[in-house]
Amino acid sequence: MSMKWLILILGILSNASASVLVKMSMIPPRKFPSLSDPVIALTNWPFWLGLGLYGGAFLLYAAALARLPLNVAHPILTAGAVATVALFSVVLFRESFHWTTGIGILLVIAGVGLITARVA
Repeated sequence: MSMKWLILILGILSNASASVLVKMSMIPPRKFPSLSDPVIALTNWPFWLGLGLYGGAFLLYAAALARLPLNVAHPILTAGAVATVALFSVVLFRESFHWTTGIGILLVIAGVGLITARVA
């Protein structure tokens, strides 16, 4: 596997993990960090880790853009993160997984395959 694809995969995982952590940070008894209660703000580690992973995902996206065309890197990273979050939400939060979600993920994979076929 070449470095450009590894960077995209890491970007997808970083973005999706950040979304999962931010979701975790909003599940009671945790609350949105605010300056009015610094103890809550500092102890909500999933929020801060998720924020850091979003930053990491942005840096990986920038690195991917140095190696791939924008019209390839952006759809792959975005669609890959959407599909990964859909799967994480079912496994980690027991959210519903409708058959249309499954078909949507398959279509995303097919679309990414078509987009990347010419740059592989």
